Amino acid sequence: MSEQATRGRDALSGSGAALCADALVWDCHACLPLHPGVGVSALERHRRAGVDFVSVNVGMDFNPVADILQVIASFRADIARRADSFVQVDTLDDVFRAKREGKLAVAFDLEGSVMLGDNPEMVALFQRLGVRQIHLAYNRNNSVAGGCHDQDMALTALGREVVAAVNRAGLLMDCSHTGYRSSLDIMACSTRPVIYSHANPRALADHPRNIRDDQIDACAATGGVIGINGIGLFLGDPEVRADTLLRNIDYVAERVGVEHVGLGLDYMYRLGVNDSPPGLDRNHWWPRSAGYAAGLSLDIAPPERIPEIAAGLLERDYGLPAARAILGGNFLRVAAATWIS
Repeated sequence: MSEQATRGRDALSGSGAALCADALVWDCHACLPLHPGVGVSALERHRRAGVDFVSVNVGMDFNPVADILQVIASFRADIARRADSFVQVDTLDDVFRAKREGKLAVAFDLEGSVMLGDNPEMVALFQRLGVRQIHLAYNRNNSVAGGCHDQDMALTALGREVVAAVNRAGLLMDCSHTGYRSSLDIMACSTRPVIYSHANPRALADHPRNIRDDQIDACAATGGVIGINGIGLFLGDPEVRADTLLRNIDYVAERVGVEHVGLGLDYMYRLGVNDSPPGLDRNHWWPRSAGYAAGLSLDIAPPERIPEIAAGLLERDYGLPAARAILGGNFLRVAAATWIS
């Protein structure tokens, strides 16, 4: 690359960082080890990368509910201890306050519904503990909904009750990891916008974790948002280049409009901690036949990639209003239409 081109690229990267500093940047899904001794300090990387809000997983369908509660308690306590850097999200005002103060707003999400114990009333309890989004099946079928790596099934009668409970409690109704028929059923019966917090177009990478065009259309029809996932396996790009992420953004924006696309990188902070429950069958949850050769040892775009994405949006002439919407404004809109104070 020539010296002039290098200067141009550096200037563009600088413009991306400046845009992140100005815009409200929302990463709709990230993972910390689900271990009560870990805490949230690793999320400092998100804050330094210019992210203002991140939703952190606190449990999946295979995690015992007692363990999930311990993780929530631990994360909440650590966020409170680190109030100089982090803000626990209870309302949308907490997100705005974090932005003003240069802190990272942190909310929780659940991946699946087994932890509800077939009791829709558990949704409101988890809401009071800081959970602000939920999807109903993690890869495999359960009593509520179908998972994307299992026999395709419709949303069950109990599932419809759970969707209603999610709407009443004001959680973001998420269809990531959910099977095809169940996802369409959820979007048909939800009374609030439905999101894909971290999912990519299947038209660009044919993987069962990705979503078809009619799922993208249905999500947009609810007023929802598709958060582009940063996992190389789902991008068809093990290098998880910013250009590949931008191509996925382009696809959704061209199909349903810029107001329906955002970011959910799904970055996993591993930290050398084994947080698997005893007896976990990794091949069941992440089948080798779907490309998970080493379980979840995957290449993932880190939070530091977000300023590159911001720069790429400007380079692609999205314009400032559209770039700000994609970086966070769109998810902010659906949260404002969904969360209950």
